[in-house]
Amino acid sequence: MQQAGKYIIIVGAILVVVGVILFFLGNRLSWFGNLPGDIKIKRDNFVLYAPIVSMLILSVVLSFLFWLFSRIRF
Repeated sequence: MQQAGKYIIIVGAILVVVGVILFFLGNRLSWFGNLPGDIKIKRDNFVLYAPIVSMLILSVVLSFLFWLFSRIRF
């Protein structure tokens, strides 16, 4: 049960760090979600937003970070 508690604390700390980054750098990250390849369709009563390229970039960055953390951990 202690191991689960450690994971919850780590996830909480990561969320706090991400929240602080978004709070202070929110205006500077406005390009994210508006990249070429992100689909936006606006109609009268319908809006479709599919941030395909933004999510691909986020996936590559997170995959690299997880790979890096797995290499550091012995």
